[in-house]
Amino acid sequence: MMKKHWNEIQPIDHYTVGINGMLQEYDRKIITFLYQPLIGSACYSLYMSLWGEVEENRLWSTNSTHYHLMNILSVNLQDVYEARLKLEGIGLLKTYEHKNNEGRSFVYELQSPLSPQEFFHDGMLNVYLYRKIGRTHYLRLKKFFTDSSMDKSEYNDITRSFQDVFTSEQNINFLHHDANSDSEAEPNTQYVQYSSGAGLPLDEIDFDFQLLLSGLSESMVPRKAFTTAVKETVLKLSYLYGINPLQMKNIVLSSLNSEDEIDIELLRKTARDWYQLHTGDQLPDLTTRMKPTSPKPKDKPMSQEEELIEYLETTSPKDVLSDISNGSSPSKSDLQAVEEVLMAQKLPIGVMNVLIQYVLLKTDMKLTKGYMEKIASHWTRKKITTAAQAMDLAKKEHKQYLEWADGKNNPRKTRGRKPIRTEKLPDWFKEEPNKQTNQSDEKDDFNLDEERRKLEEELKNFRK
Repeated sequence: MMKKHWNEIQPIDHYTVGINGMLQEYDRKIITFLYQPLIGSACYSLYMSLWGEVEENRLWSTNSTHYHLMNILSVNLQDVYEARLKLEGIGLLKTYEHKNNEGRSFVYELQSPLSPQEFFHDGMLNVYLYRKIGRTHYLRLKKFFTDSSMDKSEYNDITRSFQDVFTSEQNINFLHHDANSDSEAEPNTQYVQYSSGAGLPLDEIDFDFQLLLSGLSESMVPRKAFTTAVKETVLKLSYLYGINPLQMKNIVLSSLNSEDEIDIELLRKTARDWYQLHTGDQLPDLTTRMKPTSPKPKDKPMSQEEELIEYLETTSPKDVLSDISNGSSPSKSDLQAVEEVLMAQKLPIGVMNVLIQYVLLKTDMKLTKGYMEKIASHWTRKKITTAAQAMDLAKKEHKQYLEWADGKNNPRKTRGRKPIRTEKLPDWFKEEPNKQTNQSDEKDDFNLDEERRKLEEELKNFRK
């Protein structure tokens, strides 16, 4: 089951991108046509965005925050987290975490994809791809990644060796060990080079090899027959087709050749025949261990407050600003103000979204940075970490925040600017207005009920 991101990652957490060996343009085609149908466009975009942060002919990127990643992908943090887990699971990403008193940081190390030959003979990925795109497109892709071969059996290899072409002149003044020692990489450095993909990061947690071996005596199957490649194939087949160790025993026995070795191709064919015998001709499909974040079960519908809290906890501040503005893009100055407060006070995303709503609706829909910073610093000192806590504190400290707002916007400083309408509050703020407004003010101001209705409508559309 995929976890919620709240305790795993926050927008203020930093990350650095690394590459496990140079990636080539050909790798981009492999990921686009072979991996993308399995992982989806969100994972593909995340991989390509991380790749793009590493400069050409380099192995490491500069340091960034996840808030930056959310903005360039235009998704919320939950989507970034889930896409990251899928990349890890399919073998395209390794993640390293570091914690200290200053916070948490990550290293995202991109892994090279499998070569086309490795992918089409993987035993799992090729089966999932076949199921996903169908036989016609599968054969087209195979043709795309293959080329004609040449029969060189009628040709003689006349290539000269190094010694045939070159000679080595001895020079007593030359110390070859200097060249060898000077060729070693300096401490904390590494050579830039290409690497091959490692494939799927499977573990043995879900398969009991001891149970399998206990049912196979040494006379039936020699232990040396279980090579690394055989064990890896057994793991893949057990996961792919749902074969337990007792069922796998008969499949292994049927895959022995005359030399008491396990034929991997025969092992795969026998496992496939076993699966089709039990389930028909339908191939297995690739799914993630994830419950949908919404909707909730029909017998327990979410309350309006629960729905709002989930929205605030899982939506990027950029999208919250857009939703409040009826879908229009937020201004650059508003985004910059939010980013500066978010980075300075290290607020969790849910708390930041509550702050945005509260400040906007209390300052006549103007994102006042100074006022926002003052409340944010107060919430940081109070160690507010969730949207629900931020809502409760805003209700308790409403009078204090009102004084801060009035102090910031007194007549001498504003010189005729329209005073703040203190009764404008978010829907979650249940408090009767303390001041009455005349009809002329109501005409000049925007319709609060209409704005609330639009925000609720946007929230419903977001859930759909």
